Amino acid sequence: MKQFLHKYFGATKWKRLFDIVVSFFSLIILSPLFLFIMAVNYFTPNCKVFFSHERRGRSGKPFRIYKFQTMKNDTPNCATGELENPEQYITKFGAFLRKTSMDELPQLWNILKGDMSFVGPRPLISSEIRAHRLRLEYGVYRFRPGLTGWAQINGRDDISLMKKMKLDKEYCDKWSLKLDLIILLRSFGVVVKQKGYQEGAIHRR
Repeated sequence: MKQFLHKYFGATKWKRLFDIVVSFFSLIILSPLFLFIMAVNYFTPNCKVFFSHERRGRSGKPFRIYKFQTMKNDTPNCATGELENPEQYITKFGAFLRKTSMDELPQLWNILKGDMSFVGPRPLISSEIRAHRLRLEYGVYRFRPGLTGWAQINGRDDISLMKKMKLDKEYCDKWSLKLDLIILLRSFGVVVKQKGYQEGAIHRR
């Protein structure tokens, strides 16, 4: 048991070190892209540059997640999937950001701060009570939420909430640095092919 704990916590330290180093240099390398997106959003009518929202992190504690705003300021304050016609609230540039997942880039700051990791279960909105209870039951909150995760490369928006929760549990139970690397590599293909992407099925703004 002692050897297992030493191996487990030793590996999680390497995971955190990877997050810090890669997020730091990514923020520097991608700074021109950040500036471009910020400029477009700034000059887009009825749209702010960034959007922040409360999510549930490690141990179920709330934190503020950051994104590039993709929806208009007058959008009702609810999950995208609850909107009758979400497309009417999304800006033209925002639609591109969402399809390419570039609206998620500011979460590199969340990763650097320690709110998130590159790989882990996607962070829940606090109002997602059922999913929150399932994560508590499954022990998912022992990991930081991720920019991408096991559920995102195994169906993304095409699978049910229960399926996502089971995949999150499977990730946590089988976690290893090798699994994180596999998820990261496969995530690039999912984003490029827009595999499993459905507007309104994920909670963005």
